[in-house]
Amino acid sequence: MNTLGLTTLVVALAVAQPVVAQSGGWSANAVPTDTLAAPAPFGPGEHLVYGVKVGWFNVGSGALTLEGLEWVRGNPTYRAVMRISGRMTFFKIDDVYTTWFDQHTLQSWRFIRSYGGTYTSGRHYEFYPERDLWDREDNDEFGPMTTDSPLDDISFVYFLRTLPLEVGDTYTFNRYFKEEGNPVVVRVLRKDRRKTDAGEFNTIVVSPNFQSEGLFAEGGNAELHFSDDERRLLVYMKVDIPRVPGSLTLHLRSIQEGFPVNPESRAQVLRAREARRWNERRLRGENPGAARARGTAAERALRPVSPAAG
Repeated sequence: MNTLGLTTLVVALAVAQPVVAQSGGWSANAVPTDTLAAPAPFGPGEHLVYGVKVGWFNVGSGALTLEGLEWVRGNPTYRAVMRISGRMTFFKIDDVYTTWFDQHTLQSWRFIRSYGGTYTSGRHYEFYPERDLWDREDNDEFGPMTTDSPLDDISFVYFLRTLPLEVGDTYTFNRYFKEEGNPVVVRVLRKDRRKTDAGEFNTIVVSPNFQSEGLFAEGGNAELHFSDDERRLLVYMKVDIPRVPGSLTLHLRSIQEGFPVNPESRAQVLRAREARRWNERRLRGENPGAARARGTAAERALRPVSPAAG
């Protein structure tokens, strides 16, 4: 084997280990960079916590977490989880959606939904675009795919965060993994401003419409409010649930920001993050210049991280 081939093999083996949630919190050095990764404002360590309401009633909590990096059948993926739990006298929800989507193409390779309360079972999907097939591992169901870049309900949310999202635009995609779920029509409705426990945000309001059952099913009147900045954080979500009066809504409570895998995205995000901190210190009457002169962890993290660091 030549030197180049040996070097490639060593690097591949080094990055093949999964990067999972850190018990002591995340740092840039714990997350490897990948020059082939799609530009994206999110990365491992991002953890968004929500309050859950049905109508006017506080019923529970939720979270959207990018838990780590894993390999699925030789493909480098993000593992992301959405959890929604709540309870009322006539209503109970305890849903967990887990997606494994590609770092390079953002397509989904695996999707698992486990749920309780008013629901009765879970579903585990594996996607095989090379065979034009999706397969349910929890039973014998399978079906055709008409796309080689499938997306599921949760990976679609992350995918939308990478788009320009200009008010008045309408996007039409044939990328939902179930053929009958297409086309997915996404309308960018308006700009808004929302006050949350995590702060006030200028937002871009998006309405996704899937043609089949799911979190954003047709007729569900779903709305997603993304922050109108480089982060595209999910600040607020509204979906209708069959047989339940009133919409289910998620309201952002707290933010733990992650570290993008794409080097250019990471540099952009960390520069913007430091600028926000600088402005916050200035508004508090502190001397941001002195703190900047001493240097910050975010600035040091701007230096590229070797893939082997993961």
